[in-house]
Amino acid sequence: MTEQGGSKGAPSAEELREIERRYDPETAFRFSGKKMALFISTVLVAMSIYHFYASGFGLIRELLHRGIHLSFVLGLVFFLYSFFKAKDGYVPAPRWYRPGGIHLIDISLGFLAVGAAIYLPLLPPEVVSERVGNPSTSDVFMGTALLLITLEATRRSVGPTLPIIASIFILFALFGPYAPGALKHGGTSWLGLINHIYMTNQGIYGIAIGVMAQYVFLFILFGVLATRIGLGQLFIDLAMIIAGRFSGGPAKVAIFASAFMGSISGSSIANTVTTGALTIPAMKRVGYPARFAAAVEATASTGGQITPPIMGAAAFIMVEYLEIPLRDILAAALFPALLHYFGIFIMVHLEAKKLGLRGLTSAELPKLFLVLKEHWLAITPLVILVYFILAGRTPDFAAVYGIIACVVVGFLKPSHRLTFIDLWEGLGAGARNTIAVGAAAACVGIIVGVVTLTGVGFRLGFVVVQTATDIGAIFGTTWPFSFFEVPQWALFFSLILVAIACIFMGAGIPTTATYIILVAVAGPALTQLQVQPLVAHFFVFYYGVLADITPPVALAAYAASGIAGSNPFATGNTAFRLGIAKAMVPFVFVYSPALLLITDDFTWSAFIITLTGVMAGISLLGVSFSGYLFAPLSQWERWYIGIVSLLFIAPGIVTMGVGALLASPIIIRQIILARERKTLAPPG
Repeated sequence: MTEQGGSKGAPSAEELREIERRYDPETAFRFSGKKMALFISTVLVAMSIYHFYASGFGLIRELLHRGIHLSFVLGLVFFLYSFFKAKDGYVPAPRWYRPGGIHLIDISLGFLAVGAAIYLPLLPPEVVSERVGNPSTSDVFMGTALLLITLEATRRSVGPTLPIIASIFILFALFGPYAPGALKHGGTSWLGLINHIYMTNQGIYGIAIGVMAQYVFLFILFGVLATRIGLGQLFIDLAMIIAGRFSGGPAKVAIFASAFMGSISGSSIANTVTTGALTIPAMKRVGYPARFAAAVEATASTGGQITPPIMGAAAFIMVEYLEIPLRDILAAALFPALLHYFGIFIMVHLEAKKLGLRGLTSAELPKLFLVLKEHWLAITPLVILVYFILAGRTPDFAAVYGIIACVVVGFLKPSHRLTFIDLWEGLGAGARNTIAVGAAAACVGIIVGVVTLTGVGFRLGFVVVQTATDIGAIFGTTWPFSFFEVPQWALFFSLILVAIACIFMGAGIPTTATYIILVAVAGPALTQLQVQPLVAHFFVFYYGVLADITPPVALAAYAASGIAGSNPFATGNTAFRLGIAKAMVPFVFVYSPALLLITDDFTWSAFIITLTGVMAGISLLGVSFSGYLFAPLSQWERWYIGIVSLLFIAPGIVTMGVGALLASPIIIRQIILARERKTLAPPG
């Protein structure tokens, strides 16, 4: 298939699974024999049933609940993921590593993982309390085993980057006296490291794995079941009805469909494959280049992680860190998420006008009455979920009743009616989708444990702030940059340094893991600069998500390119351009926190000014990158408009007025050119 090719239809379900498997290591499950597959399926279903019972009806103490969850996760990793990875998937390399099955070594490691994870939680609480600070020999052995198993499980399920970072942190803890400069510390022994990471709730059994066990598992299961009862198809059909008929319709359908799907799924790659199977071929049919079609879908799909009410795991981590209700987190996330989609919409619209692309015909669009008749019941579980969250119920309570609603609707719904086999497969798929993120959470616990043990977060925060202040001092004393004071430049350059760190850390690491690490390491830097905690958390989170469409490791873009048949790297570059609004919005809510609605200094006037300003800035940025408004722009005009758009990073009456004044000559010229082209155009 060529870059411009557009004749090929939608890929098959098997091709989509292979694309997702190729670009998302979390779904690259190995092939096993029938008997072993049945055993794994049974364990996965048992895992779902346990979490549903524990969160909805059980009274299980915290450490035991986390230990049971972790034993499921780590044990299943060694059954689902092979040790070796080749280009065409997970396959055994040596002859002794049997193809098509699970080697005895992996089975042994799986059971060892279960034992190491559950050993400490099964001890009486008073015994655990007595051993903290003075672990026994068996504690050290099991803690060491769990640490090494966690690193290997994460490598298999997520990739090598996160375990390598965790290993560096472990070495940093052990060899602190040899660290350079401000990073130097007293160091710790292996016993001290295991005591902190294994015996306390500051490490592997910390907040990250606790949130996975208590909240995230249930919401992922809810998303899987909601999709299986037809909610995903309802969203796609509604998106086509809303946006399909307009210029460049399929691309706008991709935006709306991805926004809707993002409300029940927090996975960028899963969203890309699910909606892209329909939207990417449709975009190519109406004339979008394959590269652009894939980039639109990838960029829109990354919005799933920032779109309420699910938002992946990060929202629930924020709930624990900031100790505020989930509904406040969702309220804060609402308008930044809408601005992300608004930015993509602007660029897609301008590209469609520039290329003169059509929309979908009425024959290509679904009928609203038929769609609602077939799928209206599917929206019920989502309504119940959102209602309980807004009513102030705990997230796990809302998820439990959302899952119950999914099952009830599934058995009652005429179309997409669930059978007991469908329910079994749904419970298994929901649990399977949590395995990789659970292993990553345990590995992140190791990193966070080292951070709390050594205080490296505050040390790195000091280094970042000091570096930014030194750079700011240069700018603050140089005309014309001296119009801004040194502290203002220090904040600006600190944000840039943290943003770059987030993007680099996000290359090949799950978003949630990136967020937790950067909050622990870079968060103190933003706190020192008087950035509100909620704003700092959202800033780090947004730039971690941006890594999914940032080359050289733009996994969502690469998955979309597999569907479109486009060049992966070119697709990643285009996706980053389309998602540039997501890179702008975090700076806006640092300078104007009112955009997040629930900040300390929120006022409606500040919110309206901020929202108006950022929409204007995003629009100008879209014009700059597209090279088109009402007519093509010259190269210097694109650069000029792009620079003017930066004035809207800190929206205010003065900056907005200056920006509008500076942009008006280009806008007026564009209107004149458009009228001239319309006058010169031949009739008919």
